[in-house]
Amino acid sequence: MDEYKRIKGTQDIYGSEIDYWNQVEKTAKSILEKYAFKELRTPIIEPTELFNRGIGNETDIVKKEMYTFEDKGGRSITLRPEGTAPAVRAYIENSMINSGLPIKLFYFGPMFRYEKPQSGRLRQFHQFGAEIFGSDYPLADAEIIIMLNNILSSVGLRNYRLKINSVGCPKCRAEYRKALKEYFGKYLGEMCEDCQSRYEKNPMRLLDCKVQKDKEYAREAPSILDYLCEECRDHFANVKKYLDLSHVIYEVDSRIVRGLDYYTKTAFEFEHLDLGAQAVIAGGGRYDGLVEEIGGPSTPSVGFGMGVERVILAMKAEKVQFLCENDVDVYIVHSGKGTEEQALELTSKLRSDGIKAYISVVKRNMSGQFKHANKIGARLSIVIGEDELTNNFYTVKNMVTGDQSQVEKEWVTDIIKEKLEGI
Repeated sequence: MDEYKRIKGTQDIYGSEIDYWNQVEKTAKSILEKYAFKELRTPIIEPTELFNRGIGNETDIVKKEMYTFEDKGGRSITLRPEGTAPAVRAYIENSMINSGLPIKLFYFGPMFRYEKPQSGRLRQFHQFGAEIFGSDYPLADAEIIIMLNNILSSVGLRNYRLKINSVGCPKCRAEYRKALKEYFGKYLGEMCEDCQSRYEKNPMRLLDCKVQKDKEYAREAPSILDYLCEECRDHFANVKKYLDLSHVIYEVDSRIVRGLDYYTKTAFEFEHLDLGAQAVIAGGGRYDGLVEEIGGPSTPSVGFGMGVERVILAMKAEKVQFLCENDVDVYIVHSGKGTEEQALELTSKLRSDGIKAYISVVKRNMSGQFKHANKIGARLSIVIGEDELTNNFYTVKNMVTGDQSQVEKEWVTDIIKEKLEGI
């Protein structure tokens, strides 16, 4: 049986766990649609070059974490490790620009990274993401952050904080890279192998190292906020202004660079204070050059990604309570000659009226059906026995209190709806 166990770093989602997923998905989708975002669904597999160009060859995702394979046609294929590059590819390939800018899209689905599995870090994980294509206005950055903050608070989270930064643009980053190389050059021999590689190719990534000793060096590194050009400085000031006007609490952290090379100007992260090493539950920022890098027209854009598994861990840490929809409203209990046909007819009628009705599809006596109704959490049962069949009524039982009443067949749907409202 061992060869048929689920693959390490993946999980089965079922039972009471699915209630958390339904709550997050329903809440996020409802809020995204209120902000006039439209859903996008992209393939799980994409050409490898999309991520090499879009994310950056020197990022950990591309160098260490992608699931990449050669298909039967000799093409290099990758399971998507994040959602923004596929969204950009879809925006370009489907000529969405012709629909008029800005384009506001959201997506939800599994992503794949080969990482060491641990709490909050899986090899197949799920993200909600949203992108605004075609706006360089700082109000777009603010809307993305405000919307994400709204989602997190609406699923019941309170113990989190928002950190924001500006990572500048190519123009002002050139001077900052020089300052970083001068600073880190003094410690390079003591830093990890990855940092030594990043030092020449992308020194800003040194600020994102997870090795504790290197994180200590990064704390004293020069701040990019001291190197921003006037345009980037004004953009960041306006983002903060709009957040202040919307009463969104944040702190500025100049060490936030995110793990992807495509970010420009605004970068942000939401951290949950109860999750330890995997504290970042969502993040994003602006990526004004990515659409052009992937082959489209110059299109300033901004977006976010939210880790569903980590949000659920945060909900559990805060003991968030929410109402779960009952799986079964009514269980149709039947026993005796001719009752099966009537039970089937009644079940169909209840379902057509929007009532979640269950009829046993295995042979059980009446006692066994009641036990099963209790086990699956049915709120009411409708009993159809030979007496009910002969006398043209149903027996309705409250499965919580045990109260029973007889109901004429023609009124059963109305009575059931009334009783369900009272439970």
